[in-house]
This record gives sequence, structure tokens and C-alpha cells, in this order.
Amino acid sequence: MNGSRRLSPQEIADILRERIRAGELKAGDRLPTQAELAEEFNVERGTVRQALRALQEDGLLSNVSKGSPPRIAVPAPALGEPQPTMVGLAPRLVEAFAARHVSVDVVSHSAETLMLALGDPLRRIHEGTLRPESIDVRILLPSRDITLAFPVLIEGDADDDSLHRRWLGIRNAQAQVLRHNLQAVRATHGIDVHVTFRALPFTPPVKLYLLNGEEALIGYYVVTEREEEYESRTLEMYDAVGAQSLLFSFAKQAADRDGAFVEESQKWFDALWETISTELTLS
Repeated sequence: MNGSRRLSPQEIADILRERIRAGELKAGDRLPTQAELAEEFNVERGTVRQALRALQEDGLLSNVSKGSPPRIAVPAPALGEPQPTMVGLAPRLVEAFAARHVSVDVVSHSAETLMLALGDPLRRIHEGTLRPESIDVRILLPSRDITLAFPVLIEGDADDDSLHRRWLGIRNAQAQVLRHNLQAVRATHGIDVHVTFRALPFTPPVKLYLLNGEEALIGYYVVTEREEEYESRTLEMYDAVGAQSLLFSFAKQAADRDGAFVEESQKWFDALWETISTELTLS
């Protein structure tokens, strides 16, 4: 790479793309730092950054930022192919955010997975590759006032609310971050953004994502035993890790049964939103 002619960003991207195709760089692997790549290819860091942006736009890289080297992206799942939520949700959101008017309706136990998965489409909005005019997000979460089905202590004093306080603090913090991140694109890009939370009087046994009224993604919460440190204590609990739940995709334009599932899921969400749900305060 030390010849007289400097490589262009496209040529560097092509070299890295071939390494990915050949399996020298695998999904999840970190790339070398920008400084290391600049030294390898004998170019300026700006040239490397342009090459990385091209690979990111092709969906081959994730976590492209100044803070840490990017990783080789996990391939986006095919429509209908079940994937763990943290793998399958982000690419479906990116596709949904390509619409002029974006609507996302969610029934979930917390906002954690959605908060993380929105990072990719929001980053693309800031980069200018996605340009929706409006974003409307409605989220149904368990009420703070109910006795949760999970997480719940395996053994303990019935009056011990430490686990509930832990859950509530995490739920509120995640929801506030999600709302802040979405509202940031209103301030920076003039997008009409609405984020609304309402509370359910029960613990949802499933997580549901409805995207633009055209696609439904559903996953089951699988309850298991686990433990966690909290306030100098070890809490042994029954809980579910939603990020590992397999998401099953149903598209309105697919077979008749899939289309009916999307429509009925939307009716179910709207009915909960308009009837038994209540105002949710993030405090």
C-alpha cells in the first residue's frame, strides 16, 4: 500500500468489503482503529472515515463513531425469519423509518430494547440518509401501581418492594432516554415527533411492535431464574430477558393470514390504548 498513488475511499471500502466477503472479517468482529487503517493504507483518517461510511450505508458495519472501532454488522434477517429481538428489531426499524410518516406502536415490559434498536435509524436521520417528515411512537408499559408477574422475588418478604423499586427506576430511565433521543431529531432536523406512554393494568406476557400499520413483530417473554445485585443485596428472581426473545414477523402484504394478524394486532393495541390503559408518568 506504499505506492505513489493514494487509494480512494471507494478503493479502501472495496478492499474491506472483500475481506468481509471472504470471511477474514466476521460478523461481530471489530475493525482496526481509524489510525491503524490510515497507516495500513497510507492515507489520511478522513479518507478512512469516508470508506467506513460507505460500508455502513451498505449495512456491513455497525457502531461507526469516533469513540470506538466499528464492528462487522450482523446480516439483517430476512422478513419473516425469527431472530433475537436485539438482532431483528433494528433493521426492521430502519426500513420503517424510510417512510414519509413513521408510526411505531409498542406493547412491552420496558423500553430498553426499543431504546437500543432506535439507535440505528436515528443515527441515519442525523447522517441524512433517512428523512421522515413525522414520527409517532406510542408505547404501552406495565403500570407502576400493579403487582408485577415478573420480575418477582423467588423467596422473600411480601412487603419487600426492593425489586419493584429497581424495576421502576430502570423502566423510567430507559423511557426518558428513548423520549429524549427521539425528540432530539425534532430539534435538529425539524421532524414532527410525538412520543406517548400509557400504563397497562397487567404485565404483558409478550412484546409487540407494530410498524407503520404494515408489519407486526411479536415475541414471547420466557421467564427464568436469575439473580442481580441491588442495594448491596443479591436479589434472586423470576425474570425474562426480552432482548433474547425471538421476534416473529408478519407483513400486511404477505399471505392473507399474515395480513389478518397485522390488522388484528393493531386493533388489539388500539383497544388497549383507548380503554383500560391510563396516563403514565416517568418519575
